[in-house]
Amino acid sequence: MKIIACYSNKGGVGKTATSVNLAHAFAESGHKTLLCDLDAQGASSFYFRLKPSKKLEGDAFFTEEKALLKSIKASDFDNLDVIPANMSFKDFDVFLSSMKKPDSQLRKALKRVKKEYDVVVLDCPPTLSMLSQAVFECADRVVVPVIPTTLSERTIEQLYDFFKESGLNKDAILPFFSMVQKAKKLHTETIERLSETFPAFCTTMIPFSSDVERMGVNRAPLLAYGKQTTAAMHYKHLWQEVSASAGMPRS
Repeated sequence: MKIIACYSNKGGVGKTATSVNLAHAFAESGHKTLLCDLDAQGASSFYFRLKPSKKLEGDAFFTEEKALLKSIKASDFDNLDVIPANMSFKDFDVFLSSMKKPDSQLRKALKRVKKEYDVVVLDCPPTLSMLSQAVFECADRVVVPVIPTTLSERTIEQLYDFFKESGLNKDAILPFFSMVQKAKKLHTETIERLSETFPAFCTTMIPFSSDVERMGVNRAPLLAYGKQTTAAMHYKHLWQEVSASAGMPRS
């Protein structure tokens, strides 16, 4: 089972849209896929028309195997299930801080679904925290959307520094440019500079698009309702890069 985390330490960069579309692409390719919504805001759960799970209140995500398994919900798409978030997820750091070996608790929890799924996609909250440390410890790839602006440039630098200081594998970081507007000189200049500084950047760039914004209206992955749109084709290409990087076969 592969674990693919969609993460950014900056909000509003397209992290949840990426999680939802990557999960859909994995499932559509024939991989049994679980999308785990770790963000208490529950945006990816909302996109799949799922209500917060009442079975995972408190620290049950980490401590109660039956509750975790019972919280898994089928989506409207073949091969794609979801663990919806609820507001108690905002206290994950508190729960982890009271546990032995907190960095390994997320990996331990996800092992409970190992026999059922080929890939788990994690939609992560935009923080550098004890939870994110646990995510980094267990993820095979950390997919990071980066808007080509000054503040986003700073956050990707901070993320690489954090990995270095924590002794984590920097090769797991898979950044890509998100919400790109090539008509903007700042965007093109930032893309050129960051691509030279961080060679791991994916070649795929997701354009700024109203089609992506409409995911909230349609409450579905863009790859489900707008396959022929430019943004959807770019998400499909991104999925191909992620799959190849993680060593997963794809149809």
